[in-house]
Amino acid sequence: MGPVLRVAGLHKSFGRGAARLEVLRGVDLEVDRGELVAVAGTSGSGKSTLLHILGGLLHPDAGRAILAGADVYAIPERARARLRALRVGFVFQMHHLLPEFTALENIMLPGLIAGLRESEARRRALELLEWMSLADRAGHQPGELSGGEQQRVAVSRALVNAPDVVLADEPSGNLDPSSSETLHELLLRLSRERQQAFVVATHSPGLAKRAQRTLVLKSGRLEPLAAVEEWL
Repeated sequence: MGPVLRVAGLHKSFGRGAARLEVLRGVDLEVDRGELVAVAGTSGSGKSTLLHILGGLLHPDAGRAILAGADVYAIPERARARLRALRVGFVFQMHHLLPEFTALENIMLPGLIAGLRESEARRRALELLEWMSLADRAGHQPGELSGGEQQRVAVSRALVNAPDVVLADEPSGNLDPSSSETLHELLLRLSRERQQAFVVATHSPGLAKRAQRTLVLKSGRLEPLAAVEEWL
């Protein structure tokens, strides 16, 4: 079985002329099922840009991204949007939960948009809430949940369509140390026990040390991280 995500020769620049900033300079990456890849790097190094390209949200200047056998940027936008909905899960630093909906409803929503029957979307959402130890919070709105609980709901929402890969951009950036550790352990368990692939942009030394693989984005390229101290 090949990688669930493969990118080759990614380049991305912003601006023009003297103001042009080359953020990615030939990034190559393969991610296997069940693998959590941590992407470290200083602020402004291009981690978010990379995740947006991996997820089909931002067109690269050059290079290819292959997801679920599809060349992400060689297909029409409508097909790319469908690919994102079904094959990619997104988790951001801010949970972006809809405040008027319950935790259960927030998790169900991407499934309903993707065409799942309501009964199936509910079944999957309840299963994820149970897995996240949040079954008793299903009927609570985001404002009634702690920050850590909100982010676990956001992870559940990203998983409801059983995506090939979940892209997480500093998912614990707004959490306290205890909630961060809980979230990191959860992501690692998901990768092991549910064979879920993750690419996680992070500033967390703890997650970088425990990920199956940690790379550092430096000078526009991904390099193996020899020591966490390289980017602290």
